[in-house]
Amino acid sequence: MKTTYIKLSLASMLLLGIYSCKKGEAAVSDTEYKSYAESDSAAVIVSDSVSSAATMKVKDKQFIKTAGVNMEVKDVYESTISIEKSVQELGGFVTKSNLKTNVISEDIYNTSNENAVLVKKFQTENSMQVRVPAGKLGEFLTLINDKKLFLNSRIIIAEDVTASIKYAELETQRNKKNNEDIAQMKVNKDKVNMSNDNMKEGNQQQLETMNVADNINYSTVDIYIKEPKLRMAEIAITNTKNIDNKYKFNFIYSAKTAFVEGYYLIQKIIVGLIMIWPILLISAAVIYFLGKRKYFKKAD
Repeated sequence: MKTTYIKLSLASMLLLGIYSCKKGEAAVSDTEYKSYAESDSAAVIVSDSVSSAATMKVKDKQFIKTAGVNMEVKDVYESTISIEKSVQELGGFVTKSNLKTNVISEDIYNTSNENAVLVKKFQTENSMQVRVPAGKLGEFLTLINDKKLFLNSRIIIAEDVTASIKYAELETQRNKKNNEDIAQMKVNKDKVNMSNDNMKEGNQQQLETMNVADNINYSTVDIYIKEPKLRMAEIAITNTKNIDNKYKFNFIYSAKTAFVEGYYLIQKIIVGLIMIWPILLISAAVIYFLGKRKYFKKAD
């Protein structure tokens, strides 16, 4: 009996030990899983916050990076100020900002005999173009991403211009060689024309090289932001309709004016008759002689 009791005690202790070990392993595994999930989630957030095209760097490659963002924001004006501030802090600059308000409807509601309210329903939008240092394009896109309520679209383009740069260098060398060859020619009209053409081509090539270098160093970002819903503005105004009705007709003033105008009309008629007195006199004479002639005919 004692032996059986000892065996049972040892078996119980062994089972408890195994259970404790498994529980500890489960706890460790669960902790490791949570840690992995959190780190994986953070990686997803980082990778989703900005496309790799915005931060891409490849050895011996040169890229011109541009981006376009179309999104809806809570307040266009506040978002515009915030974006412009972010651009300035990153060492960039704004090349265009076309903020405008589209009025959808206007209604006037009279609140008293003197006052009224003008209710405007409108939607604000802004088309912007900014330029930021290419190395900070990803950071800038992350900053403006925080302002969005809804992202309609985002386009990021990394154009490989390595071959174009190499071609520009070869063209510069060719232009320099042409200039040396032209310098060895005898002075004549053809030499002057060739020299001018070669110089013009060299200036154009230099301008294109400068533009490419500028576009490599500074990325152009086109931004379109708008508010998702109509907003409303209530503006206190004067009740013009009531004022119009108040002064639309004044009987005493109108009667007085009509009397005065009638008096002037009589004067004008009298003056008009005076002006045509010769006609009246001739007409009267004609009537008199015609009447007298009829009288003598009756007498005969």
